[in-house]
Amino acid sequence: MTPNPWLDMLNLINGFQITQAIRVASALRIADHLKDGARSAEELASLTQSSSDALYRLLRALAAVGVFREGDGRTFALTPMGDCLRMDAATPIGGWVEHVGNSAYWEAWGHLLHSVRTGENAFKALHGVDVWEYRVKHPEANAVFNRAMTDMSRGGSEAVVKAYDFSGFGHIVDVGGGQGSLLSAILQTWPQARGTLFDQPQVVAGVKEQLQAHGVVDRCAIVGGSFFDAVPEGGDAYVMRHIIHDWEDDEAIAILQSCRRAMREPAKLLLVERTVAPPNELPGKFSDLNMLVAPGGRERTGGEYAALFEKSGFELTRMLPAGTFTIIEAHPR
Repeated sequence: MTPNPWLDMLNLINGFQITQAIRVASALRIADHLKDGARSAEELASLTQSSSDALYRLLRALAAVGVFREGDGRTFALTPMGDCLRMDAATPIGGWVEHVGNSAYWEAWGHLLHSVRTGENAFKALHGVDVWEYRVKHPEANAVFNRAMTDMSRGGSEAVVKAYDFSGFGHIVDVGGGQGSLLSAILQTWPQARGTLFDQPQVVAGVKEQLQAHGVVDRCAIVGGSFFDAVPEGGDAYVMRHIIHDWEDDEAIAILQSCRRAMREPAKLLLVERTVAPPNELPGKFSDLNMLVAPGGRERTGGEYAALFEKSGFELTRMLPAGTFTIIEAHPR
């Protein structure tokens, strides 16, 4: 096919349409209705209380980009991509699309120009509060965010436990561990270990049932608090997944220093983060824009993480690939 730069650019520009279409399909739980086999658009419309004509138009568009597969008689079936929208998928992603497609988040991206001109966080400029305060005031948004983080963690936890050997650790502290998906995966893989799940009180308030479902509740303490104040002491490994990237350097150093104060000399610090790729390569760069727009913070290069460690009492020891993320290991200086 002859290259068409104009068409390639148009497809990039119209990417927002695909995001919102997938969000609607996720909200209607289309993938869950298709997990046992193909159904017609009319049957799916009845199950989801939707307009059959409008739903067909949505599904055929998503079939054109590989989310579903359209068959004869306006029927639709799951593809491997669409299967990830199931609530019980092995690597779910529906929570993430419902989070990024909701109005508060979506509108913040509409203020990207403000962020680029001023360097300010778009979400806070638009809504008057940062994402953390907004979620405290809007429990429904917090619930959507928690599901998104759980989905993303489930999708990445397998890569982490395959990439890193936790067998030498007896006590693993997951700092900012959310609903406990990553810590559960670690404790399931290494039954010799016990864990501490640490996050804000409203985040861990209902987490015991999830740890019980994973079969690790008897080996896991649940602690609420702020990592700016202090983190639980006595761990052999301190894990933070997608935490440091939420903050600019001063706050990131303060969090790392809290961990350093809690750690004994032999303990290890493990950050699970996206790292920014070299020039003209994609990984990490649009996620970095997301940090500018929504939670604040930034994605960083390996060298930038090393500089953070230097200022907070750590030394970077190695970096290991883990799927689309990097495990950044450090030890106290």
